[in-house]
Amino acid sequence: MSIIWPGSDHAQSTFLSDHTAVLYGENVTRVPLEAHIMSKCPDARDCLRDLVVPAMEKIVDKVDFRLSFIGSVDPDDSILCKHGQTECLGNILSLCANDLYSNDTKVSLGFTTCMIMDYTNIPKRSLVENCALEHGVDFDLLNDCVSEDGKGLDLLEASVKRSRDAGVKYSCTVRLDDKFRCIRDGGVWKDCKDGSNVEDLVDDVEKLYKLKN
Repeated sequence: MSIIWPGSDHAQSTFLSDHTAVLYGENVTRVPLEAHIMSKCPDARDCLRDLVVPAMEKIVDKVDFRLSFIGSVDPDDSILCKHGQTECLGNILSLCANDLYSNDTKVSLGFTTCMIMDYTNIPKRSLVENCALEHGVDFDLLNDCVSEDGKGLDLLEASVKRSRDAGVKYSCTVRLDDKFRCIRDGGVWKDCKDGSNVEDLVDDVEKLYKLKN
């Protein structure tokens, strides 16, 4: 699945963790937008395909976007994923892509979406290589990050703890401006008080962006 972004790649792909960026010579405050998912979850696929990606095509320059992952942490700090260790690896692959291309949402989100569209085959090498090639991800750097000597496990632990601390339980949970916005669970949208359509999310972001700037 390809993602088509409007306008300048450079201007629209840069984002900073404090939600503040310099765009067109002006200081702007971006709206935090976060999707909490599991990489081998059909609801995550639907959420990215039907809401997050089409919305991002319209608001990428107005949001500080983050993908976080859902799992559990044992007392010994072992990470458990609902759909098994292959899902943990899929989560790590996505996190590593984001770490490698932290200033290019087009690349990192495109790579993750490509994998999740074919989530039953995560983490087969052929799928990962094809998605990496399609979205400009360096496979060797990705592999280094995922390896035992890489930082992938640390990234996963931090991401899972972030979702836990935010009180997130369901894949996919969308949070906007650090508040719960919508949940996709069991093939249906839930708790989407302001609507689950792309236009609804885009409108909410536009309103918050104007308030912050």
